[in-house]
Amino acid sequence: MESHIFYAFFAIFCGAAVLASVALYTRQPLLVAYIVLGVILGPYGFSVVEDVAEISEMSEVGIIFLLFLLGLDMQPKALLSVLRSATHIALISSALFALIGLSVGLLFGFTLMESVVIAMATMFSSTIIGIKLLPTTVLHHRHTGELMVGLLLLQDFIAIFCLMVLQSGGGEKGMEFLSLGLAVAALPVLAIFAYLFVKFVLTKLITRFDRFHEYIFLLAVGWCLGLAELADIMNLSPEIGAFIAGISIATSPIAQYIALNLKPLRDFFLVLFFFSLGARLNIDLLPEVLLAALVYALAVLVAKPVVFYGLLRQQSEKRSLAWDIGFRLGQISEFSLLIVFVALSSGLIGEKASLLIQTAAIFSFVISSYIVIFNFPNPIAVSDHLRRD
Repeated sequence: MESHIFYAFFAIFCGAAVLASVALYTRQPLLVAYIVLGVILGPYGFSVVEDVAEISEMSEVGIIFLLFLLGLDMQPKALLSVLRSATHIALISSALFALIGLSVGLLFGFTLMESVVIAMATMFSSTIIGIKLLPTTVLHHRHTGELMVGLLLLQDFIAIFCLMVLQSGGGEKGMEFLSLGLAVAALPVLAIFAYLFVKFVLTKLITRFDRFHEYIFLLAVGWCLGLAELADIMNLSPEIGAFIAGISIATSPIAQYIALNLKPLRDFFLVLFFFSLGARLNIDLLPEVLLAALVYALAVLVAKPVVFYGLLRQQSEKRSLAWDIGFRLGQISEFSLLIVFVALSSGLIGEKASLLIQTAAIFSFVISSYIVIFNFPNPIAVSDHLRRD
């Protein structure tokens, strides 16, 4: 097993280094290089890496670290203010996007249940694309970054509700309203626990041993993963737990040191995430859903920026900010892939519907990344005047 993992890592990271070099020379986004590598080396390509499920499971740690670092850059008071102003935008936009997904599914002859799952998958925007392409030092403490984070977090709550519906849909017990209620009640409990633990335990440990950098690193990773696991146990998502873990120590003087040292670890796992995304694409069945996937992805790429723009302008936001956020959130989410997995496991959708969502998600990831990288400030822009870290 160890040699298998080593060989998989060798193939992924050596291949990523080569394709990333080509991407930079040709002024292409690095995310695209990682997805293409997954298609080439995955089980539907040359089968160099066959156990994609194992790689995919490990890659989820990257999303957890991403949300943890995001929380480190957020101030609790500012976040609460943004959540209040973003709630109606998240609810209205999610409903409109669900209607688009439902229409696409019915248009191309999928069953009503499959169309409902497609509708669910359409409701959310990618946390990874949105935050990965958001300049850390420039925007996280500004209104643009705060508003984006608020919208993405609210979408996460809606996604958790959808996952609960799907997980109960394949059984005989019906919707588990008790589980949903417990999850809603668990959120403030988790936040209070995090606040008290940081105040009475974590802060004292950091203050006493801040000279030992290795210890601070271990403490930060342990706190992030520990609260993520606790959130998972409490019927919340690990990502929400990691975000709360980050917010809880955001006011600590050592928060920026932790953020700086965890970024390479985050990027390591995100390479695995985008690789596994490309590797899961079943190119043998692709011709059967290609037209539907293109129409679906195009509908999302056009509708999401326009809808967000309209809702943000209605809230008196500036035109430039409304378009900026709209295009940054103008894709399908990685949550869509989790929704596909749960729905497929429950027998609610067939393989073609699953492939449709996966293919459209990849198309939207790639095209949306190009739009942001070539038009808005981001850390991996090919243009010097747009590159912000």
